[in-house]
Amino acid sequence: MPIRQLSETMINQIAAGEVIERPASVVKELVENALDAGASRVEIVTSGGGLNLIRVTDDGYGIPEPELSLAIARHCTSKLVEDINDIRSLGFRGEALPSIGSVSRLSIRSRTALGDSAAEIGIEGGRVLPVRPAAANRGTTVEVRDLFFATPARLKFMKGERAESSATSDVVKRIAIAFPTVRFTLAGTDRSTLELPATDDGPEGSLRRVAQVMGAEFPDNSIAIDATREGVHLTGHVSIPSFTRANALHQYAYVNGRPVRDKLIAGAIRGAFADVLPRDRHAVTVLFLSLDPAIVDVNVHPAKADVRFRDPGLVRGLIVGAIRQALADAGIRSATTGAAGMMAAFRPGAAAYGHGGPANGHRSYDAAYRASGSAGFDANRSPQRPLDMGFEGAGFEHSGLRENEQAAFDSGPLVSADARAGQSEAAETLLGAVLGAARAQVHENYIVAQTRDSLVIVDQHAAHERLVYEALKNALHSRPVPSQILLLPEIIDLPEEDAERLAMHSETLARFGLGIERFGPGAVAVRETPSMLGETNVQQLVRDLADEIADNDTVETLKERLDKIAATMACHGSVRSGRLLKAEEMNALLRQMEATPGSGTCNHGRPTYIELKLADIERLFGRR
Repeated sequence: MPIRQLSETMINQIAAGEVIERPASVVKELVENALDAGASRVEIVTSGGGLNLIRVTDDGYGIPEPELSLAIARHCTSKLVEDINDIRSLGFRGEALPSIGSVSRLSIRSRTALGDSAAEIGIEGGRVLPVRPAAANRGTTVEVRDLFFATPARLKFMKGERAESSATSDVVKRIAIAFPTVRFTLAGTDRSTLELPATDDGPEGSLRRVAQVMGAEFPDNSIAIDATREGVHLTGHVSIPSFTRANALHQYAYVNGRPVRDKLIAGAIRGAFADVLPRDRHAVTVLFLSLDPAIVDVNVHPAKADVRFRDPGLVRGLIVGAIRQALADAGIRSATTGAAGMMAAFRPGAAAYGHGGPANGHRSYDAAYRASGSAGFDANRSPQRPLDMGFEGAGFEHSGLRENEQAAFDSGPLVSADARAGQSEAAETLLGAVLGAARAQVHENYIVAQTRDSLVIVDQHAAHERLVYEALKNALHSRPVPSQILLLPEIIDLPEEDAERLAMHSETLARFGLGIERFGPGAVAVRETPSMLGETNVQQLVRDLADEIADNDTVETLKERLDKIAATMACHGSVRSGRLLKAEEMNALLRQMEATPGSGTCNHGRPTYIELKLADIERLFGRR
């Protein structure tokens, strides 16, 4: 078959396969055009999941009538002059409108601020219709009907109406977070209306827009991020470790205002939260990277969702370091959702929807009493006995109580006013601390503490597990990791580029106990391995390290394996559930938690404590 030039319509349809994947892709391109045109209000209307109708209206600058025909021509744009390395707009390729017009019925109606009237142009399956006069306010309205009618095969791959509508909503929300001063409205017969009012510019206005998109509870459970390294500026908010989601859809990343889905950024977020979240949970993040357009390539793919950084190690290091530093500076905080769950559990009727028993398998106090019988029940071993440790021999007596009151005091969970008065003054001063003063230990596992305005319940095993883990990590990374010399060096054949990368990182690997050196072309020799790893698959470890260095230019794999061993040691070496603690031990544990970064969750990502405000307790009893 001879070589021939493809028709303009076929060229546009091929381009549409890359740019226009689904209705949400159309909405993304049109909304970005509106924002590049200086719009302060963007209205989106859809029908049939966007396959029947997509209409985007803005109040931007508008398109002059003589330029309408250029707007629908390939590679015609007003956003790029000469330098492809200096892109400061969302769109720049000049492919979106002709690609959309080649697979749908497209009309563009626009009017500039100085124009006496509007003008309209249309395209049907790649066939351009003549420009004609129209009536419209200042701005542009782009209407797309019968998407993919010109390419029926593509329609077979579309999902249901609800799924396509949901994808469109996600696109609008992602873009809206980066432009808080713009009002967005998304409506249609296939959805409930989404309205995002404009907010002020600046950090407070940006956080209000984030709350509109991600929910009002996010600001109260987030930490601000603000860090700069070598000209790269990172701002935004990340959730505290105890506030998580089941997937990573609530992680929003922006590069110079452009929403992106970049695996380097996603991997950096995962690495920053590696030892404070459960494996099946994900942090909630909104991160903005600002850097010189010359050191980031946004021209990787026509969809413009991928980017490439000139120095990926710098960006990853900035994100990981900034998040970890923010988590450390934030101190200990509990998620407000924990208190909400506790409130729901205490409400009448909540037990009918809850679990059949305690989450950790402990029997309840009543069940233990019934099982042991009155003769076999020992009040001194009851996990709900009042905390009186440390008061024996101190002249503390229950004088003045009648016989029945004395009996109730000895066997029940109530504490009299005289008992409270007998507590030490030192404990009273602890009420102002974050976790307050320990008051009791229940079920031999949970510490109940009191602050000036709240009740705190601490899981003693989970809390101490985190404390031991952090101590082990500090000891592990403050000095070179002990290594064991192999009787026979392990020779590993690798591609030449992988062997070179490993050799470049040999000093860092040696600090973690892995002694590695070049062994001729395309091979490395491993002479030492970290003692903590014991017997390990050296070949697999080295190959994993080589793959990670190729992707991210880091050696986090080895560090993560050592941290995992430290976590296991911490789990087995911490205070066990069922161990009775003295008052001094409980308060010492609380103080260590307050001084240890990340102690709000255990090594497995579970919360170590829950805080219930006094106002919420009073509301439960109808006092408010």
